[in-house]
Amino acid sequence: MIPRYARPDMVAIWSPETKFRIWYEIEAHACDAMANLGVIPRENAEAVWKAKDVEFDVARIDEIEAVTKHDVIAFLTHLAEHVGSDEARFVHQGMTSSDVLDTCFNVQLTRAADLLLVGMDKLLAALKKRALEHKDTVRVGRSHGIHAEPTTMGLTFARFYAEMDRNRARLVAAREEIATGAISGAVGTFANIDPSVEEHVCEQLGLNPEPISTQVIPRDRHAMFFATLGVIASSIENVATEIRHMQRTEVLEGAEFFSMGQKGSSAMPHKKNPVLTENLTGLARLVRMSVIPAMENVALWHERDISHSSVERGIGPDATVTLDFALHRLAGVIDKMLVFPQNMLDNMNKFPGLVMSQRVLLALTQAGVSREDAYSMVQRNALKVWEERLDFRELLLADADVVAALGEDGVNEKFDMGYHTKHVDTIFQRVFGE
Repeated sequence: MIPRYARPDMVAIWSPETKFRIWYEIEAHACDAMANLGVIPRENAEAVWKAKDVEFDVARIDEIEAVTKHDVIAFLTHLAEHVGSDEARFVHQGMTSSDVLDTCFNVQLTRAADLLLVGMDKLLAALKKRALEHKDTVRVGRSHGIHAEPTTMGLTFARFYAEMDRNRARLVAAREEIATGAISGAVGTFANIDPSVEEHVCEQLGLNPEPISTQVIPRDRHAMFFATLGVIASSIENVATEIRHMQRTEVLEGAEFFSMGQKGSSAMPHKKNPVLTENLTGLARLVRMSVIPAMENVALWHERDISHSSVERGIGPDATVTLDFALHRLAGVIDKMLVFPQNMLDNMNKFPGLVMSQRVLLALTQAGVSREDAYSMVQRNALKVWEERLDFRELLLADADVVAALGEDGVNEKFDMGYHTKHVDTIFQRVFGE
């Protein structure tokens, strides 16, 4: 985690203090459940809760781990220092380290997902607001970076909204899939701990019992979770790339907000660079870096190995913290983004009327001209617009073959911009339901 790209609430989820607090709650709730079963004395279970307000000493736990070379044992030793060695002797009864580690990791991931959903909702709100604001702001659509046909800026924002809305649904599903816990003991057979202990601990932590674990929770769940984060990051890059292209000097249809006192270049005072969206493109790459390692973690030896452990210690905080920051940054970019409608029209008219070529082509075929001949008639005039910057409509009106097929009025009516925006309301109804 790099502080420059981190928000405190998400960072806190991955702090050692939070981790040890969750470990403690797992052990304490497990003791309660075992006391209910009569497996351990009630007074011992109650004694564990003496540490409920303790701020566990991370440095002390690290000191113990330097000797034990085992993080969970180091924590349990430190816990006994607070509870008392005799009172704590039943802590971790019948459990294995992965019961604590895996259940804690999934608690952290579900909490992270909840924060990510807040960020997604903020981004969705910003996209919807700008979509409605520019619903009818006409701009040229581009394919292969080349002028295609007219669209609207509102449709651009709306398609990004729809994409992020799908991503939100994916994240909700990923959160549900990762929200499992396992307190099943060595190799997951419950030989030394009753399944009801797992059920109780999971209920207290807001998780579902893992239907079948080995000594670990199956890592296909985690692979799906991080893959979802990777898809969301790619969608962030999709939006950021569009804004970067719009901000190019020769396009300038939209731009990041440039604040008072902001500097674009150390050398060239005139520069206004799209630094935020460029940053988002890079952050998306960092989030996607977690996806392949998460998928490679699925294949573990037999009932477990720990080849996944070092990976998850890194990608858990790194991917969620980075994505959380990126979502909030993009929401701010969209909310403050500058839009230049006149530049959109000026760009469309750099090649006057050319974006209406398909409509003329279709009209010619409907008038009885073969598609091959119609295409040739339209293209020969279109190429003159490309090469000489002439007006497409005037060229068509001067083309005897075109006029013979459509008439002058027929040609002129093909240049109505409303033809291309007549179904915008239908699309908005599909996307926003309004």
